[in-house]
Amino acid sequence: MVNAHGALMVLAETVSLGQLLTVRNVHSHQEVPCEVVGVGPGQADSSEIGIEFLKPAPFFWRIAFPPENWSPRSPEAKHITIAPTPFPKDRLSK
Repeated sequence: MVNAHGALMVLAETVSLGQLLTVRNVHSHQEVPCEVVGVGPGQADSSEIGIEFLKPAPFFWRIAFPPENWSPRSPEAKHITIAPTPFPKDRLSK
């Protein structure tokens, strides 16, 4: 899970609460400093950690986030309705 303020991720390295890290986006090669704000159990040799960027970095993940005042009820919200595709008659079992 990611957002403009950090992420929740699984890490194989051992880290401590409050530890400072640098996170690199492997696609853009951009790096941002962050702090470990949560450490939880992971699986086998890993931990689930929460990191918080030292400064918000809304473009770090290269994901478009909706504005903070966005709501599904806002006029800009698009409702997508996908109509079911009829099953071909020749594929129906008799």
